Amino acid sequence: MTLIKSISGIRGTIGGVVGENLTPVDAVKFAAAYGTWLKNYSKKDKLIVVVGRDARISGPMIHNLVVNTLIGLGIDVIDLGLSTTPTVEIAVPLELADGGIILTASHNPKQWNALKLLNEKGEFLNGAEGAKILEIAENEDFNFAEVDDLGEITANDAFMDIHVDEVLNMELVDVEAVKAAKFKVVVDAVNSSGGIIIPKLLELMGVEVVKLYCEPNGHFPHNPEPLKEHLTDISELVVKEKADLGIVVDPDVDRLAFVSEDGEMFGEEYTLVAVADYVLSKTPGNTVSNMSSSRALRDVTVKHGGMYEASAVGEVNVVELMKKNNAIIGGEGNGGIIYPASHYGRDSIVGAALFLTHLAHKKMKVSELRASYPQYYMSKNKIELTPQIDVDAILSAMTEKYKSEQITTIDGVKIDFAENWVHLRKSNTEPIIRIYTEAATQDLADDLAQKIINEIKAIAGI
Repeated sequence: MTLIKSISGIRGTIGGVVGENLTPVDAVKFAAAYGTWLKNYSKKDKLIVVVGRDARISGPMIHNLVVNTLIGLGIDVIDLGLSTTPTVEIAVPLELADGGIILTASHNPKQWNALKLLNEKGEFLNGAEGAKILEIAENEDFNFAEVDDLGEITANDAFMDIHVDEVLNMELVDVEAVKAAKFKVVVDAVNSSGGIIIPKLLELMGVEVVKLYCEPNGHFPHNPEPLKEHLTDISELVVKEKADLGIVVDPDVDRLAFVSEDGEMFGEEYTLVAVADYVLSKTPGNTVSNMSSSRALRDVTVKHGGMYEASAVGEVNVVELMKKNNAIIGGEGNGGIIYPASHYGRDSIVGAALFLTHLAHKKMKVSELRASYPQYYMSKNKIELTPQIDVDAILSAMTEKYKSEQITTIDGVKIDFAENWVHLRKSNTEPIIRIYTEAATQDLADDLAQKIINEIKAIAGI
């Protein structure tokens, strides 16, 4: 069982011992720390916070604890109930709220949950703000409201519809072209809130929808991280239904993956590449992704006359660099699309609408579209951490070993070779070291990954 406190929020497994897992006590303490920080940060007498959750089983329990803790601090809550991460992000500024909390552990299995924290723009907090909240929680420096000053709850379950309407009205979303294409799409929403919002979007675009795991009951039918090895059911159903493609989202709908008409994965890395290709063809400009993302985005950006730059891993880091570089589009290679014309947050609803528009305009099969992009292959691996593993010592040793190569250390260690690269970093959300490699073929990427894993194990003595 695990509890991870970081600048991006608090994430852990449900049940067990206080301080070691995400128990009711920990949920209350961290919600109180966020509310206390927000009161100090905003300097306002009366605050509003938007709260939404994904469909995981522990959601209602954590939701009630968090909402009532905020009420106890004298903060008013706009309760979206079952929602998505990007929906909460757009709701915060639309409601003129002072912050937001999304209750989701994203791609983690069902025993996990988390509090993801937003500022008044509906964007994730930066490192300094997150560190301050951790300090408040550690010191339990809370001051709750007296009875006449308690906050109030206002329920609003309309925001997923509002979100869909906003996406359909975006300038680059061509609903009529998608309707004319008469697409048939299989949707795997891992029995969370994507099972509501993605079919709704598609049906309004004239798409025939085949639902797979779209009942938002929180019983995930497979590992919710949208990777090839977890998606055999939708791959088979796309072929059986003779569908044009499959769409896969994670439980909080900020990661997006596609399955081609032949049942093969389009590739999570290429979600952003394809959408960026379309957006840049209409509105040329710069792009940003994180250091663990494919070189293909760089290639597509250069093709359209723009500049590409990589940030440290983490949505807040991508957004910061996007703003600095005035990027037209950006995101992460895990299927996260950040399109500032909508908002500065990963959004699968935006991504799906732009991708379908791109596909309709291209008049290609999905496999043909995939084949039109630079061919890179990635291997994503991890090593479970134990107390005996000194991550900093491992990264330092790997840096020294490959010091003759191009090294970047703004986020772990990235080693750029002439034809491929490897990125080593400690995860912010799980007790693991992540090892990403990319090369011209899958075998080369896998071989490089295994070589690096063996070297790390030798250094660590495991």
